[in-house]
Amino acid sequence: MPTDFVLRGLTAAEVAERVADGRVNTLPARSGRTTLGIIRANVFTRVNGILSVLFAIVLATGNPTQGAFGLLIILNSIIGIVQEVRAKRTLDNLAVVGEAHPVVLRDGGRVPLSRDLVVLDDLIAVGPGDQIVVDGSVVAADYLEVDESLLTGEADPVGKAPGDEVLSGAFVVSGAGVYRAEKVGADAYAAQLTAQAAKFTLAHSELRQGINQILKYVSYLLVPVGLLTIFVQFSQPDSTWQESALRMVGALVPMVPEGLVLLTSMAFTLGVIRLGRRQCLVQELPAIEVLARVNVVCADKTGTLTQNAMTVGDIIALDGDDTTRAREILAQLVAADPAPNASLMAISEAVERPAQPWRVTARAPFTSARKWSGATFDGEGSWVLGAPDVLAGSTVAAQADYIGASGRRVLLLGSAEAPVDDPDSPGAVAPLALVVLDQLTRPDAADTLAYFQDQGVEVKVISGDNAASVGAVTRSLGVDIGDPIDARRLPPGGTDEMADAVDSNNVFGRVTPEQKRQMVEALQKRGRNVAMTGDGVNDVLAVKDADLGVAMGSGAPATRAVAQIVLLDDRFETLPHVVAEGRRVIGNIERVAKLFITKTIYAIGLALIVGIMGLPNPFLPLQMTVVNWFTIGIPAFLLSLAPNRERARPGFVRRTLAVAVPSGVTVTVVAVITYALTRGFDDVSDVVQNQASTATLVALIMTATWVLAVVARPYSWWRVGLVLFAYGFYFAMFAVPVWHDALVIDTNNLGTLLVGVIAGAAGMAVVEATWWITAHIRGERQRLWARRR
Repeated sequence: MPTDFVLRGLTAAEVAERVADGRVNTLPARSGRTTLGIIRANVFTRVNGILSVLFAIVLATGNPTQGAFGLLIILNSIIGIVQEVRAKRTLDNLAVVGEAHPVVLRDGGRVPLSRDLVVLDDLIAVGPGDQIVVDGSVVAADYLEVDESLLTGEADPVGKAPGDEVLSGAFVVSGAGVYRAEKVGADAYAAQLTAQAAKFTLAHSELRQGINQILKYVSYLLVPVGLLTIFVQFSQPDSTWQESALRMVGALVPMVPEGLVLLTSMAFTLGVIRLGRRQCLVQELPAIEVLARVNVVCADKTGTLTQNAMTVGDIIALDGDDTTRAREILAQLVAADPAPNASLMAISEAVERPAQPWRVTARAPFTSARKWSGATFDGEGSWVLGAPDVLAGSTVAAQADYIGASGRRVLLLGSAEAPVDDPDSPGAVAPLALVVLDQLTRPDAADTLAYFQDQGVEVKVISGDNAASVGAVTRSLGVDIGDPIDARRLPPGGTDEMADAVDSNNVFGRVTPEQKRQMVEALQKRGRNVAMTGDGVNDVLAVKDADLGVAMGSGAPATRAVAQIVLLDDRFETLPHVVAEGRRVIGNIERVAKLFITKTIYAIGLALIVGIMGLPNPFLPLQMTVVNWFTIGIPAFLLSLAPNRERARPGFVRRTLAVAVPSGVTVTVVAVITYALTRGFDDVSDVVQNQASTATLVALIMTATWVLAVVARPYSWWRVGLVLFAYGFYFAMFAVPVWHDALVIDTNNLGTLLVGVIAGAAGMAVVEATWWITAHIRGERQRLWARRR
C-alpha cells in the first residue's frame, strides 16, 4: 500500500474551497429534531388544537374562569419542550464523544475529524472495525476486506482493490486501506445509517404501540358521542346558548386523554437524561423499554466481560526451552501488520522491535471467521499466529486447552506450508511456540451477571475464543452457567437442532460472526427478547439483529454505530440501571394509562347516556378541570416519576383495559344513577339542577379517586399520602363555602347530597371488588407466564 507521503491528501486551500462550495459531508442533526422543530411539535398537537377550540368557546360565553383547563395547553407545551430540549442537549453532548472519527489524510498528515468535516475528494484511511462514512473508491489497499452485509445482506467479506467502490454503511473487517470521498452528505448511499449512530428517535415500541392502539379505540367513540353531546346540549329548553355551550364543553373536555402521550414521552426522555448522566448513550428511545423486557442477554467475552487490554503472560517454546526464535518471528509479524489487533498489540509490548524488518511478500490479516493471521517473508517462509485448535494437531491443541482452562488466551505460532495468500493456506503448520495472553475481567462484570440471573434473565456468553477459556472466565466471575460448547460442533444455522443447542446451553467458544447472528435469530424464533453486548467488529451482525444491541464505548466504530445503547465509559454495570429505567417507564406509564383511560371511558359513557336521556350535562368545565387535575393529572405526573421495580411483562393493552374499562363503567353507572335519582327527567329549576350536579360530582369524585387508590398499589407512604391528599382536598372543596360560587356547588340539600355519598361509597366498593378479581386473574397469568419463561 502506498505510504502517507505518497498519498498526501488535500491541502488546506483545497479543503477551504470545497467548504465554500458546500461540498461537505453535512448530515442531519445528531438528535433528530432541531430546537425549533421540538417547539413546533409540542405546541401544534392534536390535543392542544382540541383544547384551544373548546377554550375559545368558553371565552365567547364571557366566563373565563370556566376555561381553567386552557392552562393545560401551556403546561403540556412547556413540559414537553423543556424535557425534549434537555434530552437533545444531553444526547448531542454524548454523541460527540461516542461517534466515529474517520482518519483523513491532509497535507501529508493523518487527522482524526468529525464525520461532518469530511469534504469531497478527501482521502480517508481505514483499518479493522472502521466504518465507511461516505461513498468513494479505494485508492490504496493492504489486504483490505469490507463487510457490506448491512447494505446487501451478503454475509461474506468482500476483498477490495484500488479502484473498487466502497459504500457508506459498510465496515472494515480486516486489512487496511485508503479511499477517496466521492459522494458526501445526502448523496451518500447510506448517509442516514451513519447519522443513526447518535440519533434520538421516538421509534416503534410495544408501549407506544399499545397506547396508540388504545387511543385509536377512543377516537372511534369520541366523534359520535361528541356530536350527540353538542346536539343535546343545544336542544335544552329554557337554556341560554352560553349555558349550553359551557355544559357541552364540560362534557367534551374530560373525553380527551390530554396527558397520556405527554407523560409517556416525558418518562422516556427523563430516562434518557438520567442514563446520560451515567455516560450511557441511548441512540433509540425505546431501547430503555426493550432492555426491561429482555429475557436473554448474549455477552461477548473479550471487551465485555474482560477488559480490552491484554498482556503476554508467557511464551512456551514447543521445540525446546529457547524462545529466541519465537520472539524474533513474533517481532517480525508485529512489524508486518500496519493495523495490529489487541493480541498483536500485547505481543508488541513483550518483544523487541526488529532492527531490520523482513520483506513481506504476502500477508493475511486476522479475521474472526479464519481465526488466524500471518505473513510470508522473502527467504524466511510463511508464519501464522492464531487458534491452536484450528492450526495444530490434537497434542498441541490439548496442551493449549489445558492452559486455556485457567481463563487465559492461548495462540499458536507456527510455520505454514503454503503462502498465506494461497487459497489453500495455511496448509500443514509446524508448531513453534504457544503465546499465552492474560486477560483481566471487568471489575463490574460479576455483579452485573449475578444481577441478571437474580432477575430471571438468562445469560449466554458467546465468544470466538477457545471454549475452555471462555468457560473459565465465566466461572471466575462466580457465575456457573454450564459447560462450554465448541461452536464448530453445533448443527447448521437455521435448523431446529441448532436452536435446541443454543436454547439449552449458555457458554459457547469458537463462534464465528455469522454464528453469533444465527444464535440471536434462533433465540428470537423461540420467542425470546434478546440483548447482545459486544465491542468488536465480529459482534456487529449480532448486535444489529438483536432486539437490543449494546456496544462498549471503546469498541469498534461499526459496532457502536449499529447499537441502540452505547456504554461510553465501558462500565458493564450500567446495564442494570438501564433495566431499572425501563421498568420505571413501563410500570409507571401502565399505571397512568389506567387513570387516563378510565377518565376517558367514564366521560364518554356519561355523555352518551345523558345524551340519550336528553338531559343537560351535569358538569361545567371548571368542575371537570378540578377533578382532572387532582384525581388524574397531578397524581399521574407523580406516579410517572416514581421508582418501579416490577418486571416487564407482555400484555400492556389487556392489563390497562382490564382495569380502565370496568372502572370507567363503574364511575359512569354511579354518576348516571345519582344524576337520575336527584334530578329526575322533567324540567327543573336552576337550584335543583345545581344540587343534582353537586351530588353527582360527589359520587363521581369518590369513585374515581378510589380508582387512583387502586392503581397506586402497592402502597408506600407517599402513595397513601397522595390518595389522602386528593380526598382531603375534595372534602375541603365541598365543606368550605368560599369555593362554592366559583365551582357552582350547592350543598344545602343534605338529602340530595346523601344520595351522592351513598352512591359514591357503593362505587368504591365495586371498584375494589373488581380490582381483587382482576388481581386474581392477573396472578394466574403471571404464574403461567413465569412457567413459560
